[in-house]
Amino acid sequence: MRTPLIAGNWKMNGSSRLIEEFARALEGFPLPPTVEVALLPPFPYILEMQRALQAGGVKIGAQTLNPLRSGAHTGEVSGRMLKELGAEYVLVGHSERRRLYRESDEDVYDRLVAALNEGLKPILCVGETLEERDAGDTERVVLRQVGKVMAPLEPEQRPLVTIAYEPVWAIGSGRTPSPEQAQEVMATIRRYQGGFDAKLASGLRLLYGGSMNAQNAQELLAQPDIDGGLIGGASLKVDDFLSICHAAG
Repeated sequence: MRTPLIAGNWKMNGSSRLIEEFARALEGFPLPPTVEVALLPPFPYILEMQRALQAGGVKIGAQTLNPLRSGAHTGEVSGRMLKELGAEYVLVGHSERRRLYRESDEDVYDRLVAALNEGLKPILCVGETLEERDAGDTERVVLRQVGKVMAPLEPEQRPLVTIAYEPVWAIGSGRTPSPEQAQEVMATIRRYQGGFDAKLASGLRLLYGGSMNAQNAQELLAQPDIDGGLIGGASLKVDDFLSICHAAG
């Protein structure tokens, strides 16, 4: 059985007050024991969140990392530093990193390997734009993004990766593919992993992102190849995020 994972990506949002709100909410509304929950705040809040929420069962992650361990790279943060602060997860390849900061598939691979080398658990983000979807290129684009990273990995590294499918056109738009459409892409990703190893394919954890919220989470999470969610805006709303966590349980 694959343990569901609900991961909240705060992006460049959040505050110390919001961390305190989560801490108070978890005291009265504990997380379901069958679900793994992680929050990924901006870098300045990682240590504060780790100290405030770890006792409530929340694991902490980061939104990106530099592939190098150290050096003259002003403004950058390494995986070694994240690990020292208590982070367990890190996103790689989020569409905003690819689009706004021109991260290529090769850049994403380098970051993912750096995460693995530091003992962090990478969440590889993949997804197509609206133009690519309308052109019928969803499968080609998504499997290219997956393959550029997964294929070069050593066999023992691949099971350590979580893959999050986020249709770029759905992020923050309020538009969400039907559960059946999301399931179709997730199943395609899992079949691709079967080309490496059937055991890998059955055990690999796949998350759905792209406007998952408290209203649609249960139906999406009921799909056989959706093992959790990468949550954006709803992760900034305490009640909504906790509702999604309980829907996964």
